[in-house]
Amino acid sequence: MRKLILLALICTAPLAAFAQATPTPNRLDGSGISPVNASQLPTPARYGETEVDILGSYYQQNGDHSAVEGGIGSQHLTDTAPTILLNVPLDSTTRLSANVGIDYYASASSDKIDQVMSSPSASDVRYHADFGLSHLLADKLTTLGAGAGVSKEYDYLSFNLVGSWARTSLDGNRQLSVSGQAFFDQIKLVTPAELRVGGTRNHNYGSDTRQSFTLSLVYAQVLSKRLQASVSVEPVVQRGLLSTPFQRVYFKDRPDANGQLGTLGTALAEVLPRLRYKYPASLRLTYYATDLVQLRGFYRFYNDNFGIRAHTFELEVPVKVSPFFTLYPFYRYHTQTAADYFAPYLAHVSTEEYFTSDYDLSAFSANKVGLGFRYAPLYGLGRFKAPFGGRITKFKSLDLRYGYYRQSTGLTANVVSADLSFTMP
Repeated sequence: MRKLILLALICTAPLAAFAQATPTPNRLDGSGISPVNASQLPTPARYGETEVDILGSYYQQNGDHSAVEGGIGSQHLTDTAPTILLNVPLDSTTRLSANVGIDYYASASSDKIDQVMSSPSASDVRYHADFGLSHLLADKLTTLGAGAGVSKEYDYLSFNLVGSWARTSLDGNRQLSVSGQAFFDQIKLVTPAELRVGGTRNHNYGSDTRQSFTLSLVYAQVLSKRLQASVSVEPVVQRGLLSTPFQRVYFKDRPDANGQLGTLGTALAEVLPRLRYKYPASLRLTYYATDLVQLRGFYRFYNDNFGIRAHTFELEVPVKVSPFFTLYPFYRYHTQTAADYFAPYLAHVSTEEYFTSDYDLSAFSANKVGLGFRYAPLYGLGRFKAPFGGRITKFKSLDLRYGYYRQSTGLTANVVSADLSFTMP
């Protein structure tokens, strides 16, 4: 049982500390579109049966600081993301996992890349597929894992590799895990229409690359019958193209021929350094206040060489209303300083080497509050034959979750997600 608790602690630690996919690649507070495109390693706690999770989420945001338009304009965006997770036992010590899904998003600000409403840039689809393999060694204490994945959208192609090692103490009270990930990205250099060499109709974009490497160290320990804790550090190195070429920046000393500032054609594409170091560290605590109530606390400190320093606090309180029904209200607070290269609309000067008006890199605070519920009857919600193979499948549990997000910049967001969990013996 103690091993299961430790594994639960580690699995809830953030595996992917950064988002790669558009349209919110610089969002640090975990509030935007799902950043997960890393390979999902199977967890040994699930030994014994095949698990299938069908996940879906709908995200919608509104704001007035579009990075595509230089820090002004609509940030309206919607994203729908169905995903299927598989966790399959190959034998008593080895499991295979898969994470396959798509994201469909529509963005008012992306539609402004070509300055034509309802242009092809108004929406995009991201496809992703990740696979992982884990193996428990003969000592029954050490687990090794490896995985790989791919993610593809119109202007972006990414491959990733992941490897992990975890060892549990003999008494089951402690566990140390180490994992490493590498992302290799190919980015199409889509620039605003008025900045394209060869005219606005020229769609022969060039390309650039980006590599990201992250190391995750997690130590988890059972401190008492009621309290467990885990600490983690996840340093990240990114090199290559770190700016978004279709995001405009307007300058206060760059007027047009008529002396007007902020007119179309006076902007330049965002430029950021090609090397970034990130240093996140976090603490996670789980306290079993009673048999019916848990307190789950999380704190993360974040620092990087762009000049951003951030603090994130989160509290979730699962309450077991009945033996099979659990409510879990949650609250998250995030605050960060601005990147050295950020300035709002018409505040940059053209002599600067690096510049951005992306408000994800600005100073702000944010609150997120929400409620979830989980229904998991002892014998499941139902049983049926699987479409392929005819195996008896148990509809094990249902999770629904809603969150509301508000940022001090005026950005608001709503997200609804669901998880339908099935098992096959």
